[in-house]
Amino acid sequence: MKVIKKINLPTQIIIALVLGIILGSILHGNKDVINYIQPFGDVFINLIKMLVVPIVFCSLALSISNVGDTKTIGRYGGKTLLYFVIMTSFAIFMGLVFGNLFKPGVGLNPDLLPKGDISKYESTAKAAEQSTYGNHLIDTVVNIIPTNVFEAFASGELLPVIFFSVFFGLALAAIGQKAKPVKDFLGGTLEAVFWMIGKVLLLAPIAVFAFITTTIITFGLSALIPLFKLCLTVVIAMLFFIFIVLGIVSRVCGVKITQIMKLLKNDLMLAFSTASSEAVLPTVMKKMERFGVPRDIASFVLPTGYSFNLDGAAMYQSIAALFVAQLYGVHLSVGEQILLMITLMLTSKGMAGVPGASIVVLLTTLGSVGLNPQGLALIIGVDRILEMLRTCVNVLGNSVATIFIAKTEGVYDKKQGEEYLKSI
Repeated sequence: MKVIKKINLPTQIIIALVLGIILGSILHGNKDVINYIQPFGDVFINLIKMLVVPIVFCSLALSISNVGDTKTIGRYGGKTLLYFVIMTSFAIFMGLVFGNLFKPGVGLNPDLLPKGDISKYESTAKAAEQSTYGNHLIDTVVNIIPTNVFEAFASGELLPVIFFSVFFGLALAAIGQKAKPVKDFLGGTLEAVFWMIGKVLLLAPIAVFAFITTTIITFGLSALIPLFKLCLTVVIAMLFFIFIVLGIVSRVCGVKITQIMKLLKNDLMLAFSTASSEAVLPTVMKKMERFGVPRDIASFVLPTGYSFNLDGAAMYQSIAALFVAQLYGVHLSVGEQILLMITLMLTSKGMAGVPGASIVVLLTTLGSVGLNPQGLALIIGVDRILEMLRTCVNVLGNSVATIFIAKTEGVYDKKQGEEYLKSI
């Protein structure tokens, strides 16, 4: 037992990752076993999701109440959304560049590729298409305002929760001294929930083992072989985006992207293994705060980014769309690719909270530019593995965003960040 206790959490996660790959390879194709392994991962994700909303609400309402200036909050929001639009657009553009450069779909025979089942994504896409106002983006904007805040809390919809939290925080600031008991309660609740997060994270290795094992059992490493070029294109594009694009933004802020990666190494490993950004949201918020980003910015930018700044997903969607076009020998002109870029940009914002969002976004987008949506059935086998990669990019992209917004506001504490880095 003493030996086990000496093994730190990151090492435990790596061991779980390796063991999961080995066991998954041994049990590949034996899908009956999944029903006994998957629940361990699902329990962990449910525990994290249970605590995400209380953390977002308490931290954001408390931070906004301390800022208390509607002009300042409006400036945060305006800068954040502008930054998200620019970065997401650039991610889609970079995906198209790499898709055209490497041409991952050229030379492949669609009839020889393993075909997955996209029926569940098609039903989700059809449901999502039934928008109230005929436009997903308008729907998203309208639905930011919850008709029932308790329903929004219960369903875990972050945008309505963020809206109510900001409004509630401004109300606390407006009533002055009368708000002190409420602020004390929120502060105490936040500390208690972070304690709970610490205990839940001890289960991370078990969850990692469960998710990796079930992924390999379902799809197998052999799925990577016929689609190796697609996977390689996505990996190279994402590495370029991390080290060049996010690297430049980080440098502008006075930090290195490698420092941010060192800071978030445990979180990135967990995000990769679970393919879930929510699994690391609470810990990333806390780390960004310790890294020198004020709580009011970190607690606003990070949760908002989960709906509006999914750089990894955006890049993957543009590469996958070109892959399908190339697979069927369809040549997309520059104008058609610009239309594809704009469509992806708008559609992705309207479906950020939809399960299997990347595939659903592609299903609704491909038809609009004359491509066969059924081509997506050919990449289902590697989608889970690529989802793990794009989740890491999403987490890094939103973390860099918090530092950038704090820097532009002149409130980023670089010295505190350097001291925190030395301590880990």
